[in-house]
Amino acid sequence: MKFQHARKFAAVLAAIVLVAIGAWMLDQKVNAAAEGKITGTIKLDGTPPRQRPIDMSKEPSCAKEHESNPIHTENVVVGSNGGLQNVVVYISEGLTGNEATAVSSATPDFNQKGCQYIPHVLALNPNQHFKVVNSDQTSHNIHPMPKQGGPNHEWNKSQPPGAPPFDVSWTSDEVAVPVKCNIHPWMHGYHAVVKGPNAVSDASGAYALNLPPGSYTVTAWQEEYGTQTQKITVAAGKPATADFTFKAK
Repeated sequence: MKFQHARKFAAVLAAIVLVAIGAWMLDQKVNAAAEGKITGTIKLDGTPPRQRPIDMSKEPSCAKEHESNPIHTENVVVGSNGGLQNVVVYISEGLTGNEATAVSSATPDFNQKGCQYIPHVLALNPNQHFKVVNSDQTSHNIHPMPKQGGPNHEWNKSQPPGAPPFDVSWTSDEVAVPVKCNIHPWMHGYHAVVKGPNAVSDASGAYALNLPPGSYTVTAWQEEYGTQTQKITVAAGKPATADFTFKAK
């Protein structure tokens, strides 16, 4: 008798587990169907401007690091297919509720390596923490310069080799905060502080944004060519496309 009760209990327990798993899988499918996405490619129309080579002879350790592959300025970086890299893509209108105030939990690095800023352009949410890292054998003096009189405040910090990373954040959206090194004048980068989902185009000019279904204004910002916008409607489970083309100067 006890054995029969045990079998019945095991069968009921197994049924409960199966129902729970089925409900979880259904919930995952519903959530996936409710998600939206915007994908696209950013290109340059015309002949890219020549990016000048950078002379690092005054900093031998960095010059040696680039000895076999000399580097150039990164104002306009174009791939072989015309894809435009380092373009920040974000939602400038249409975010509501949590999406408008959410802060990414990621803590990206803004690395000083080979006397370059890597990445050249870092996209962040307001109040999102990031780490300023010195991977070089020389000191750097990182100096972000937000708009004067704005809510973000300028700072200027020395970071010798081997020093721990700085854990910092920006309080308000700003596109974009230029960054320089007071020791190495060729070092330039940007922090693009934007609300909501964001992306930076890769070497092929591609990007993707994940966000709820709705109607949005998508903005693309490039340091030399400024901004472009498109109005896009995102449906559940069906990616929308927003391609951008900047005209070469």
